Parts: sequence; structure tokens; C-alpha cells
Amino acid sequence: MGIWSCLGDNLDEVKKSLFEGKSGIVYDVEREDWGYRSCLTGKVTTPQLKGVLDRRARVQLSQEAEYAYLSTLEAFKNAGIEQDWIDKNEVGILFGNDSSAKAVMEAIDIVRAKKDTTLIGSGSIFQSMNCTVTMNLSTIFKLKGINFTVSAACASGSHSIGMAYLMIKWGLQNHILCGGAQEVNPFAFGSFDGLSAFSVRQDEPTKASRPFDRDRDGLVPSGGSASLILEDYESAVKRGAPILAEVLGYGFSSNGEHISNSSVNGQVRSLENALKDAKISAGDIDYINAHATSTPGGDKAEAMAIDQVFGQSRPLVSSTKSMTGHECWMAGASEIVYSMLMMQNDFVAPNINFENPDEASAKLNIATKTVDKKITTFLSNSFGFGGTNSTLIIKKI
Repeated sequence: MGIWSCLGDNLDEVKKSLFEGKSGIVYDVEREDWGYRSCLTGKVTTPQLKGVLDRRARVQLSQEAEYAYLSTLEAFKNAGIEQDWIDKNEVGILFGNDSSAKAVMEAIDIVRAKKDTTLIGSGSIFQSMNCTVTMNLSTIFKLKGINFTVSAACASGSHSIGMAYLMIKWGLQNHILCGGAQEVNPFAFGSFDGLSAFSVRQDEPTKASRPFDRDRDGLVPSGGSASLILEDYESAVKRGAPILAEVLGYGFSSNGEHISNSSVNGQVRSLENALKDAKISAGDIDYINAHATSTPGGDKAEAMAIDQVFGQSRPLVSSTKSMTGHECWMAGASEIVYSMLMMQNDFVAPNINFENPDEASAKLNIATKTVDKKITTFLSNSFGFGGTNSTLIIKKI
């Protein structure tokens, strides 16, 4: 696995931030000029790819594709996969990401100003398409397997892992690069801000994201990229891969209700489907990485769903979005990486800023500080607009 996040530019930095409960949220002055109601965002390092990739490859990368390239470099390195091996094997790619608002807006601005579409540039189309990550990375790394983008709002990264799991389980592929990526520029989040979805606790940026807390007032947008390499077990053993964990179960559902409001019933079905697929019981889960984004309605619905399924076993729960903000299309993948780092290092990261529970969250076993704990099996929730729900269960090897 590999990561490019507001918590750090690599796995070691991110692990340290998680353990220390360190927030990556800042106040972005640039958003003032854009008329944003909230200027809060996750601060993600700008990639410096000159000298790393040739110019043709660089001009075709959107912001989220740049992030994805760097998280993938780390993932391949940690998986012990080099280009020579990729050239001889069929490696697929499934990524969850949105189209790039920045690329689209920059192209439109050129046409408006110059009245000449030929001045947009040859790289723009490859930046702006929804498949910007998969088309660019498959070309750069010369991948020859399955190749498409998963677009399911804020459950996209999670569904990409679930789909990779199914492809391998069905014997259609042996090796798949999967993950999630999200741009963080002001172009990407204007409509969210216009919905008053963001926290306006701007005098205390690191305390703005407050999943499950009674006084939460909205989410904080964020982004970056997370990459994971999934393989069938026999293939991984054969090549001497450093096997980290097993994808044990994948559950999904659609609410079939309101386009933006959460559904307890829909989430419960996703949780129960994941447990059923994994062939385990609720009591086998040691830790839940909650989707909880710090919105009043969303967190309440998820707390109720978790309590309905796990009310008797009460595993530790935390939302790493308290530190990262909501990484949107990336979140379902990055939160697997975050939870994996906890599992590898025997701790549960805190749900920071959780000071006062509401009626629903009071029923959960929420980690308010870093907890030393051996994790054998964890569950991660991801839910998105349109009522798309995804739940993954991961077991330590």
C-alpha cells in the first residue's frame, strides 16, 4: 500500500500522525477570494514531478492523478513489484475518483478568454476525464489487466477495493492496483460549500472536524491518494510478496431513498452483507473505522446503524476524518490504509475532537484517545450521495 495524504507524504509520516492524533486541517486564504463560506481544507503537499516523469506524462496528469502516481510508486515499492515484473504479468487497475473540476475550469477559461479551442492544449482532455487516474497510471506503468474507474461518490475508493476483491475471487485477475484519489483545489468544492455542508469553525481549523460530537457543524473537505495492491494468495506467495492482510468481506447496498440523506436501513444492510460475505459474526470485529464525516445527520444515522449491528459486542470505533477531514472519492481507500497502519502497529487512532456525545453516538465505544490494542479484524464503512454504501472487512495475516 501507499499514501499521499494531509497526514503525511508516506506511510511512516501518516502512521506517526495517526498515533499522535495530529490533524491535517488548515485555513486556506485562497478560498476567501473565491467567496467560500468555509475556507477550511486538508493541506496536501503539492507533488514535484519535474525530473521524475517526462513532460508529456506530466501535462496529462490532473491534480488527483499526480497524487495517485506518488501513492502508487510507494505501493509498488512496498509490494516488491518492479517494472520488469509488471511487464511480464497482467496487472489491472481500478481506482475511485471524480473528474477534475480544476482541469475542466481551466480549459473553459482559456476558451472564454481566447475564443480558440486549439489553445486548450493536448493534455487537458486526459486531465479532465473521469478516468484520469486509470488512463494515466495504466499508461505510465504499462498495466495490461482490467482498467476502469469506479465512480460512486464518497464510497468510490472502497468500491474499487471491493470490485478488485471480486475480480480476483472470481479468477478473472491475479493482480490489481486499486485505490482512491481526490483533488483539493477550490474548484472542486464550491458546490459543496454552497450547500452549507462545510464546518465554519474557522477560528480553530484543527478542531473543526468533529465526527460523532454533539456540536459538529459540518465536514471539512480534503483529498490526496491511497493505493493498494491486491493479489490472489497463491500468486502472492509464489513471488514472495510481503502479505499484509486478507480482504475477508465486501458488503454493499443502495438506500433507494433520498439523494443526499443517509439511511440507517441501507447502512445496516451493507454492514450485514459484509459480515455474511466474510462468514464471521459481529463479535469478531475488533475495530470499526467509521465513515462519519462530521455532519449532523450522517453521523447520527451511522451511529444508529453501528449500534443496531454491533450493540452487543461494542468494538472500538473512530473516524479518522476527525484528523483528515473528508477525503471524498479517496476516503474509502485511504481509510483502509489508515486502519492497516493501526493493525500493523497495535493501536487504534483517536476520534479527536469528540468531547460530548449526542443521543446516538453515546451508545458507541468511541476511542477518544490513542488506544493500545491488537487488531486482528477490522471493518471500514464508506457511504456516498445517491445512497451508495460500501463496507469492507480486513483480516490480519
